Amino acid sequence: MNVPIERAIAATHARTVNAEAMPAALRVVTDSRAIAAGDAFLALRGERFDGHAFVRAALERGAAVAIVDDPSAVPEGAPALVVADTAAALGALGAQARALLRGRVVAITGSTGKTTTKEFCAQLLRHAGLRVAATHANENNEIGVPKLFLGADEDADVVVAELGARRYGDIAPLVAIARPDVAALTNVGDAHLEIMGSPQRLAETKWQIFSTGAQAVLNEHDEVCLRRRPTLDGVPWWFGTKSADSRNTPEEPCAEIVTDAAAGRNELARFERGAVELVPIAFRLPGAHNLRNLAAACAVAFALGIDTAAVAAGVASLELPGGRYERMRVGAFDVIFDAYNASMAGTLATLDAFARERAARRIAVLSSMAELGDGAAAMHERVGAAAAGAGLDALLVGGEHAGDLARGARDAGLAADRLVNFERNSDAVRWLRDHARSGDVVLLKGSRMYRLEEIVEGLRGNG
Repeated sequence: MNVPIERAIAATHARTVNAEAMPAALRVVTDSRAIAAGDAFLALRGERFDGHAFVRAALERGAAVAIVDDPSAVPEGAPALVVADTAAALGALGAQARALLRGRVVAITGSTGKTTTKEFCAQLLRHAGLRVAATHANENNEIGVPKLFLGADEDADVVVAELGARRYGDIAPLVAIARPDVAALTNVGDAHLEIMGSPQRLAETKWQIFSTGAQAVLNEHDEVCLRRRPTLDGVPWWFGTKSADSRNTPEEPCAEIVTDAAAGRNELARFERGAVELVPIAFRLPGAHNLRNLAAACAVAFALGIDTAAVAAGVASLELPGGRYERMRVGAFDVIFDAYNASMAGTLATLDAFARERAARRIAVLSSMAELGDGAAAMHERVGAAAAGAGLDALLVGGEHAGDLARGARDAGLAADRLVNFERNSDAVRWLRDHARSGDVVLLKGSRMYRLEEIVEGLRGNG
């Protein structure tokens, strides 16, 4: 998306240098290595880098203008926009790109499931024939959101934006950029409680996704969604899952995945204006939590007006994003890597899915969860208890709260000879090399900070 130079200057309150040499519109790039001729290089500052050090290189690669907050970084004679803060300027330019977008915008947030729901949404909409731009990986913060809009094609039918929050109030400025037409809240759980300060502050932050009046998509199983629904002006779309023998009929528009366990099939139900459509679907991805993520994605598609049959037809081709229950063969056994991140709710859901795996033996490697605040010990004990109830043949625990995980597992009845503590990932690698055998399935689950991918690399002989 190219932003006209006049709009860019006004939005960023920039001072121009050598304005006569500037392009008529800006294609903003923040990575000097990705510069193409005519681009505008915006110099961001990070914890371990300063983009101003690469201004000269970007101009040599063909950048037509530099956007900086330190004018001394710009070579003499080069065109530049000098702003007060380049990160704030990026947000302002992202908002301008969003305003120029002809298509619609979907925003998704939540304590768990938001990246998977975002991917499911994008895949379903593409399968329905729409041109879709979506957040790359989990680039869902004050840098990633504006970059999404600046990188989107002008003819995109839908932009699917994931909005993340680590601190109180983080969602509001992202919503101000995205101005979504449809906004989905997957759930409000326990992620980042230590930084947020309280469950109330977490709920307030997540609820900010509806602050600009978007069509709301809510989780019918989530307490915060149920409690706060009366604060919305319009009628929301709901999503959820239920069994085939349930007789509950939603009063408001709803997308539900209906599971008939006895028959081994799922159906997509669309409730709207007193009528119901029920269509069989072929969904083969693991975990009950992914059925709920699917329901959320379907509700978003319905809120955008997509036909029920078109949505159902796309379900069979859905794929999970990397790092979410990602199965790989390592030597003689399978590894399920689900260590992209870890909250209590997400870990419990993963353990539930893992308990259903068919294997000679099931071995779980659980590292600790992060940023859970005062309730961290109790949450880890609960996860340990769930691991004990998952029919594991061995449980390896590590990280700051390894003791709490082990205590929860022991108190729930896991035998001492099935419990192993590991201090370093290399210790877990060594144990698995010595004990895992053909036909076993090994789960790796923990917070990203513990880098459990090192265990995969170690088992492959690369670490």
